Amino acid sequence: MSQESNIDVVTRGYAAFGRGDLDALLSIFDESIEWVTPGPPDLPTSGIRRGRKEVAQFFQTLNEHFQVEQFLPREFITEGDRVVVTGDEVARLRSTGKVINVKWAHVFGMKNGLIVTFQEYFDTCAAVEALREAAAGARA
Repeated sequence: MSQESNIDVVTRGYAAFGRGDLDALLSIFDESIEWVTPGPPDLPTSGIRRGRKEVAQFFQTLNEHFQVEQFLPREFITEGDRVVVTGDEVARLRSTGKVINVKWAHVFGMKNGLIVTFQEYFDTCAAVEALREAAAGARA
């Protein structure tokens, strides 16, 4: 696929995420996608997921804990079968209402018009701190 086609696939994925269309989002992933999100074990979205079913569980977990209020892909960089996107996100922790501002980078590996790998990079500290505060408040 061309670099422009790869960017189009990723852009369609962000649009599907933005409108909450999980089926459309999952359709752009290869059946055996490897999805990697950073963070310690107490960040429920962190870890390595394989396959569409596990990626769907990632989005369910994300939605259980965070309300994404703003998600803005800003820059798309492509080289061969890789697409790198940088952006910003504002999310609210559902349990406490605390707002978290995050700058992120996503790296997509593409093959035959589908996303086969995803690696996310962001400073996990704000999310982990907010979750730890919520857990401490629940114990008090």
